[in-house]
Amino acid sequence: MTETSDIPQRRPLARIGAFVTERRGLVRDYLSAISGAGGRLVFSLAYFIALANTLSIAEFGMFATASAAGVMLSRILAFGFISALYRTATIRPNLIGTFTAGFLLLGVISLPLLAAASYGVYLIFFAGTVPLSVFAAIVFAEALLWRPVEVALIVNNGLGKFGRAALLTILATALRAVGAVLFMLAAQRTIGVWSWYYIGANAASLLVAFGFFYPRQRLRLRLELYLRRLADSIYVAGAEVLFYLQMEFDKLLVLAIGGPHLAGIYAIIMRLVDLTAIPIRTFSMMLAQRMMRAPEMLSRLAVKSGIEGGVFLVSTLALAALGIVLHFFPNALGKNVAEAAPLVALAILVPGLRNLVEYQAELLFARGQTAVRALNLGLLAGLKAVLLTYVLTTIADTPNLVLSLNIVFLLLYLASMLLTYSAMRRPAKAI
Repeated sequence: MTETSDIPQRRPLARIGAFVTERRGLVRDYLSAISGAGGRLVFSLAYFIALANTLSIAEFGMFATASAAGVMLSRILAFGFISALYRTATIRPNLIGTFTAGFLLLGVISLPLLAAASYGVYLIFFAGTVPLSVFAAIVFAEALLWRPVEVALIVNNGLGKFGRAALLTILATALRAVGAVLFMLAAQRTIGVWSWYYIGANAASLLVAFGFFYPRQRLRLRLELYLRRLADSIYVAGAEVLFYLQMEFDKLLVLAIGGPHLAGIYAIIMRLVDLTAIPIRTFSMMLAQRMMRAPEMLSRLAVKSGIEGGVFLVSTLALAALGIVLHFFPNALGKNVAEAAPLVALAILVPGLRNLVEYQAELLFARGQTAVRALNLGLLAGLKAVLLTYVLTTIADTPNLVLSLNIVFLLLYLASMLLTYSAMRRPAKAI
C-alpha cells in the first residue's frame, strides 16, 4: 500500500520529469530546424562564391541590390496574407486548404499593385544602372517564384514539421547553387544571362516545394474568413515591406550614391553578414511560435537580456571567425571576394546589431502587434536612410565607411529596442 507521505515527494519528481520531457522535445525540434539552416548555410556559401566570382564586382552589386529590392517587393504579394496562413498552420491546421485558397486569390489580385510598385522602385533607384528587363526578371524570380517557396517553408514550420521544412530549405538553396555553378560554365556570363538562370533555379525550387512538401488539403474559398483577417495581413505586408526596406535600404543607397562597383563591394560584405543570421532566424522563428501560444513568456528582464546577449554573441563570433580566415587566406572565397576581404572584420558589430533588430521585429509579430510593428519599422527605415545618406556623402574612404556602419547599426538597434519594448508593455492581441 502506498504511504501518504510518498505523494509530496513524487509530485516534484513528476514536475521535473515533465520539464525535462518538454525541453527534450523543444531541443529536438530546434535541432531539426537548425539542420535546415546548416544546410542552407553551406549551399548559400557555395552559391555566393560561384556567383560573386563569375559576375564582375559591379554586376554582382547590381544583382544583389535588385534582388534585395525584389525581396522587399515580394512582401506585397497577396497583401501579406501569408501571415494569416502561418498563424493558421500554427494554431488551426485543419484550415490550411481554406487559407491557401485565400492566398492564391489575393495573390492574383495583388499583381497590379506589385507591378506598379516594382516599376516605381526601378525608376527611383535602378533606371541609370540596371536594364529594365533584367530588373523585371529578378523581381519576378523573387516575388512570384521564391516567395511561394517560402510559403511552403512557413506552413511546414507552422505545423511543427521542422524536419520537412529543413529538407526543403536545403533542396531549394542547393538548386540555386546548382544554377550559379551552371552559370559559371556559360559562354556569356553577364547579369542579363544570369537573370534567366536565376528564374530557372527558382522555378525548379517552386516545383519541388509544391510537388512534394506542401500539405494536401482541399482548396475552399471562404471570403468572410479572409475579410476578417485582411486588415491584419495588410499591416503585416506593410511592416514586411518596411522591414526589408530598412534591412536592405543601405544597398539601394550605395548603388544610387556610390555607383555599381562600391555597391558590389558593399554587397559582398553584407552578404557575409547575412550568412551569420541564418541560424539566428531559426531560433527567432521557433521563439515566435511559442510566443503565439504564451505571449507573456518574455516578461522578465533576465530572460530578455539573456536572449539578446546570446544573439549578439553568436553573430559577432561568427563574423569574427570569418574575418580571421579571410585575413590569413584572402582568396579563400575567390578573387572578387578577396578585394572586400580586408574590410569584413571592420564591420564586426554589424551582424549582432542587425540580427537583434530583426529579432525584435519578430517579437511584435508573435504578439499580434502588427500595426505597431509596421509603425516602428517605418521609423527605423527613415532613421537608417538619414544615417546612411550622411555617411555615404561625408566619408569617401571605403574602410572608414565600413567602420562607421558599426555606429549606424548601434543607433538603429537602440531605437529599435526603445520602440519594441515600449510596445511590449501593452497587452498582446488575441490571434
